[in-house]
Amino acid sequence: MSSARVSASPRGTPVRILVVDDEPDLAEVVSGALRYEGWQVRTAGDGRTALDEARDFRPDAVVLDIRLPDVDGLTVLRGLRAVQPDVCVLFLTARDAVEDRIAGITAGGDDYVTKPFNLEEVLARLRGLLRRAGMSRERADDSLIVVGDLVMDEEAREVSRGGEAIDLSPTEFELLRFLMRNPRRVLSKTRILDRVWSYDFGGQAHVVELYISYLRKKIDAGREPMIHTVRGAGYVLKPVKAP
Repeated sequence: MSSARVSASPRGTPVRILVVDDEPDLAEVVSGALRYEGWQVRTAGDGRTALDEARDFRPDAVVLDIRLPDVDGLTVLRGLRAVQPDVCVLFLTARDAVEDRIAGITAGGDDYVTKPFNLEEVLARLRGLLRRAGMSRERADDSLIVVGDLVMDEEAREVSRGGEAIDLSPTEFELLRFLMRNPRRVLSKTRILDRVWSYDFGGQAHVVELYISYLRKKIDAGREPMIHTVRGAGYVLKPVKAP
């Protein structure tokens, strides 16, 4: 995994992170590590405070405990998405709470770490999310990728098919970008995990299936499909043949 620092957003201002956890000591330790990265940090000890802070602070990413004293993290996630649809969300879950991890990703969380965790792991996951969300100032010289009638503007982070705009989450965008940079190539789940999530996600390849299904609903719904499953091998993106 790359250890490149992501210290500023494209706005030229420090990256803003909201840490939501009801354990004050843990929240302070995490916040200190994030501030060392040069990021602006605020904390919240419960879900309602988190939503209030999000409206005022407009964070680029949220470190969110899935178990909170008032409302659960999934409810907070829905509130966050209502305010900022593209905000990155990194869930904190108990190591033995497999159902929490699955629920968090299914609800639209971008990633998770399990408690107890290593601070470097949290930082690495956040750096990856921020890069995928376009928080890095780096830009490709040619920002357009075109596969058939599917067009991605990497710099503007915009996607359209047949001229119709498509809204994607940061993780959906990165997954589609990988598919579009490799048209007609069969990509295995392992390779997708390594490239899009930058680690093996604990061997839980079902997250790839989940996000492929999200993309299909947005990219292929009501249209001739471009995303295909190759049984036992992976997935492939193919341009639709002209009539």
